[in-house]
Amino acid sequence: MTKTDFIDLLAAKAAVTKKKAGELVDTFLSIIESSLAKGESVQFVGWGTFEVQKKKEKMGRNPKTGAPIKIPAKKVVKFKVGKKLASKVNK
Repeated sequence: MTKTDFIDLLAAKAAVTKKKAGELVDTFLSIIESSLAKGESVQFVGWGTFEVQKKKEKMGRNPKTGAPIKIPAKKVVKFKVGKKLASKVNK
């Protein structure tokens, strides 16, 4: 499902215009993005949790030359599925 498909479905289920549904989705995503950028986790009980984790610097290899390269430390977003969502997916 694409973002456009999601917006169309939300508009139909919530009986709002596609424009309004698009604004709601954009606002929802913006709130999640800003929370994660601050290092906060976003939890939907039973559904799942988005959180930021730090990855350490590590050594890797250039696939073309085989030369060792340093991969810098970075932050990544992880999603932990909740029990309710996991059980629906595994039905």
